[in-house]
Amino acid sequence: MQEKCGFTISPILSENITHMEALFKDCADVVRRRMYIGKNHYPIYALYMDTMINRDLVETDIFKSLMFFMDAVPEENALDYILNYGMITADVSPESDLDKALKNMMSGDTLVFVEGSCDVLTINSKGYPNRGVQSAESEVTLHGPKDSFTESVRFNTVLVRRRIKDYRLKTVQLVKGRRSKTDIAVMYMDDLIRPEILKELQTRLDAFEIDGILDSGSLAQLLEKEWYSPFPQFQTTQRPDKTASALLEGRIVVLADNSPEALILPAVAGCFYQAPDDYYQRWSIACFTRVIRYIASVLAFTLPGLYIAIASFHPEVFPTSLALSFAASRQGVPFPLAVEVLLMELAFELLREAGIRLPVPMGGTLGIVGGLIIGQAAVDANIVSPIVVIIVALTALCAFTIPNEGFASAFRLTKFYIIALSMFLGIFGFVLGVLTLLIHLASLESFGIPYMMPFTASEINGGSDRRDGFFRRPLKRMTLRPVFTRSRARRRLIFKKPEDERGT
Repeated sequence: MQEKCGFTISPILSENITHMEALFKDCADVVRRRMYIGKNHYPIYALYMDTMINRDLVETDIFKSLMFFMDAVPEENALDYILNYGMITADVSPESDLDKALKNMMSGDTLVFVEGSCDVLTINSKGYPNRGVQSAESEVTLHGPKDSFTESVRFNTVLVRRRIKDYRLKTVQLVKGRRSKTDIAVMYMDDLIRPEILKELQTRLDAFEIDGILDSGSLAQLLEKEWYSPFPQFQTTQRPDKTASALLEGRIVVLADNSPEALILPAVAGCFYQAPDDYYQRWSIACFTRVIRYIASVLAFTLPGLYIAIASFHPEVFPTSLALSFAASRQGVPFPLAVEVLLMELAFELLREAGIRLPVPMGGTLGIVGGLIIGQAAVDANIVSPIVVIIVALTALCAFTIPNEGFASAFRLTKFYIIALSMFLGIFGFVLGVLTLLIHLASLESFGIPYMMPFTASEINGGSDRRDGFFRRPLKRMTLRPVFTRSRARRRLIFKKPEDERGT
């Protein structure tokens, strides 16, 4: 339950002032001032958060107009008179719920208490600082728009509406967090979404209460049903164009204030292989790069375990010359093969984590120089063999080709699961690990949609989802929306006949 302030708005202004002064005691960032407006100096009381408002609007325009250019304020219906004749902005409304008004004030609005009224005027005066619209750092593309989301939920909704100028694009405002009172925006196309998916999202949002939501990542963890799975059930993005594309597919977008990432649902495995570049360049190039991503994702979690299983338990699988080369490279290495691979994998994860935490100029240098120095030194000291360095480096490159970082991290984690089984059970353990992983993925759902779409249950949409699966068909052939859309709104592309073919 949301905590209440325990006070209702009084028609006596002095009582409101006393309560507000006590409520915001030792709050230096809350500006409070009693003023006298109109020709008869009618008393009002204003509150706002310093640096979170548009000062030109509040102090120069509104307060100046009220104090110097307003006629005498009548004692009866004073608030309505000020609202109708004293406000130069249209985004102002009376509010009787003090808790809601205070929440709005701490989000950047200005409150005006008026003598003789049981309501308070709430003026939309948000103007808090932000870093502006910049390029996406985690989803770099060669083609397409370069702008990205910011930490302001209002800026983010505007960036989406700039791309979809349709009245059927709905934005539902929610508040989560007893103390943070974070603004949550749920966006969807009213004529495209499945009502049961929207209802399920609303049920999950109402199912928990928490002190604060500081980022969309925390919100995703609270909304996920299969929380034990390493695979994300939400697709995250910093790109407004990708968000708009998801909305046009009948999916739902959740934006959290103070977070530059949007949550997109439902999310299935095929969505995480799709990059914005795929739809901004020719279909043949998009098909080629997407096939590379799928192959790389398989190698990202199977290559080290497969090497351990074959080299340790079934070396006869290798050709004789290759087996002799591997054996010669391991001469003098004191560790078993599995320990050798684990050491290098953990060393690479350590370098990766250190590169993320260090400042940007140093992080890139550490990743390149540290990897070269440690790898070469480990080989010269006979701690690891050259083939293990090659396999670990190739595995890391494969993981980096996956467009979604959360999905790539799941493969990085399952890689150690495959390695552990291959260490003890050989090729049987490797096959067992891959099978259990596939069974787990097949059992997952994202808001009722099978996680392995479009590779399983593709007949639900007449097989059209496969046109944007392993391969990407030409845009002219992708005439139907994916299975996320309600069944009666699947058509998204219609070709009109030329004038000479239409007839009379």
